[in-house]
Amino acid sequence: MTHFDFLGKSKYFLALSTLLVVASIVALVTVGLRLGMDFTGGLQLTVFYPTDTTLSDQAVRAYLEPLLADVTPAPNLSVQSVTGARTSPGEGTVSVPGKVISLPSVSEEIWQRVRSALTEPPADSGLPQPIEFSITEIGPQVSGETVTRAWQAVLISLAAMLLYIAFRFRLKYGVAAVVSLIHDVILMVGLFAVTQLEFDLTAIAAILTVIGYTLNDKIVIYDRVRENTRIAKKAPLIETMNKAINQTLSRTLTTGSATLIAIIVLFIFGGRSLQPFALAMLVGVVVGTYSSIFIANPVIAWWTLTAERIHARRR
Repeated sequence: MTHFDFLGKSKYFLALSTLLVVASIVALVTVGLRLGMDFTGGLQLTVFYPTDTTLSDQAVRAYLEPLLADVTPAPNLSVQSVTGARTSPGEGTVSVPGKVISLPSVSEEIWQRVRSALTEPPADSGLPQPIEFSITEIGPQVSGETVTRAWQAVLISLAAMLLYIAFRFRLKYGVAAVVSLIHDVILMVGLFAVTQLEFDLTAIAAILTVIGYTLNDKIVIYDRVRENTRIAKKAPLIETMNKAINQTLSRTLTTGSATLIAIIVLFIFGGRSLQPFALAMLVGVVVGTYSSIFIANPVIAWWTLTAERIHARRR
């Protein structure tokens, strides 16, 4: 077991966290998020090709990007592989490869340019002739509802965490957990503002996943604090919390490292569409592990010591 004075050094880490949170908020205000089509609305073109077609997402993107070179600001083009089913006479139902091309709201001229390039590709384009295609439009009303529901999901999850921790431990533990989770969410969203990665529903999924994941770290530490308090009731709070953190540190780092290995593999081999999710998870797990130690516990210590001082003055 280590014997590091985590709470004694907490002021330095709190200063670092304050700096990072302020930087994230400044990036959100000045740069803003690069919202995906889930939030902005737009058009999707789904194209299916013959069964023997081999076509990468990168090839389709490389083909379409020159067609959008004169569009300002540059539209957020998304290309994803899908598999469809098609009934063929004499062969029954067969699987057919396809691509889903997504564009946020653009002019009708630009959209027709993209549509024609995919549904009627020139002979020298390197793209096969499609056997079927369909167009889906996501309107601003639907995207507006998606934004509202996404942030409602984040807020409801934070409120649920507060109630759960307060019920299982004490209110101050729940408040400390939510403060550290808000810290994690701000830094994760700030990452998207700084890197200008597409912020869509997968980003919200990453945030919710990190909230649940890092809460487990906090509960493990809280449980050990409670156990140590029962064993040594007269021990100083700072000493009890430091001991609990040191006792659970190896478990926290081992679990976090194993999770990070899986996320790094996902980031490297998961393809372009999964990279924003994987990067958000990568940063979220690191930040969440950090906040479990250096944010949540100092908040509990500050709350307890402040309450004790107020109580002493009233005597």
